[in-house]
Amino acid sequence: MPPPADSLRTALAGLLDGLPPRQAAQAVERLIGHYRGATPTDAPILRDRADVAAYAAYRMPATFEAVRSALGALAEAVPEWVPAGHVDVGGGTGAATWAVTAVWDGTRPTTVLDWAEPALALGRELAAANPALAGARWQRARIDGALTLEPTDLVTVSYVLNELTAADRAALVEAAASAAQAVVIVEPGTPDGYARVLEARDRLVAAGFRVAAPCPHSEACPIVPGTDWCHFSARVSRSSLHRQVKGGSLPYEDEKFAYVAATRFPVTPVPSRVVRKPQIRKGQVLLDLCRAEGSLVRATVTRRHGELYRAARDAEWGDGWDDGR
Repeated sequence: MPPPADSLRTALAGLLDGLPPRQAAQAVERLIGHYRGATPTDAPILRDRADVAAYAAYRMPATFEAVRSALGALAEAVPEWVPAGHVDVGGGTGAATWAVTAVWDGTRPTTVLDWAEPALALGRELAAANPALAGARWQRARIDGALTLEPTDLVTVSYVLNELTAADRAALVEAAASAAQAVVIVEPGTPDGYARVLEARDRLVAAGFRVAAPCPHSEACPIVPGTDWCHFSARVSRSSLHRQVKGGSLPYEDEKFAYVAATRFPVTPVPSRVVRKPQIRKGQVLLDLCRAEGSLVRATVTRRHGELYRAARDAEWGDGWDDGR
């Protein structure tokens, strides 16, 4: 059986059969401007199968890679834990459910909640290519402050908070905290996206959760508001539709995202997290790190550090880091 990433790519490639490339590109251009903006949750912008197919083919791989990266960091912090159930809030065509199957083997009760029926229908269709999602439920639900969630192990909320009012965002995070043992929230890697993630992180910590990733601590974020933002990058293979919409010829693009993964049970976060792309210079590597005591530092690793230097040269943005302190 091919890995979930390959199965998803193949399933998505078949979505656009019979849909003229120009029509698909026009649908994506329109939806990019509206779907992840200030659209009321009672007025889904994904109107029909053609809309959903075009948007899923364009955006689902990036969402999958971002969520898989966040879930992978959670799995590293709690290596013995495997979620026994999963609820994906605002999951649309189910990218996060595919990411869960890429991180943890086996099957589990899975529910995708979304207001857009065409998205749910297409998600159900795509899931036929992934045996681990054979029993998934695709349920229409208004994603707002009135949403209630049944108890489960894992709740994911990806690229959803920016569609909600501040009050609905707060209520949704509190509902997730009340229902789940672990919550993973992913937003675009913009200053606004980071601000929403930070707000959700604070609410989860106040509800008794421990931060598993990306922060190596559950203390206040050391970034001074307005001066910077914490975000990461996931590499995404670009389809012909990506190249048609965005132009250019590179076979990949980098999805910038912000996230928080938090749990009600003990976790072992990494000692430090690389929070910027490492700078490799002659005989040294500069690493921007968030450390367990809740501080931001720039570490300089030189050739005289031996094995540590070789590890630093291989380090990537978002990796955990242990300098043996």
